[in-house]
Amino acid sequence: MNEYRPEKKRITVSVGESVRIIREFQNLSQNQLSRLTGIPQATISAIENDRIHLGVERAKTLAHALKVHPGVLVFPGWELPKEAAA
Repeated sequence: MNEYRPEKKRITVSVGESVRIIREFQNLSQNQLSRLTGIPQATISAIENDRIHLGVERAKTLAHALKVHPGVLVFPGWELPKEAAA
């Protein structure tokens, strides 16, 4: 593992983009995700387009349906400080 070198960050992903990417990766439409979560499709669209904030409760609900930790959705670009990664 001494040869491990983290890749340089190439893009920045917003909260909404992280929701969309994970949803699409799981082959779910906005309508399907809406049915799984009870969140209206229009709200999911607004979240994915960063028109409204995700919020804690919606993050928990979406994370449960998408089978990811809520932090994956809320902090898509978060990186460990170099000291913590060592």
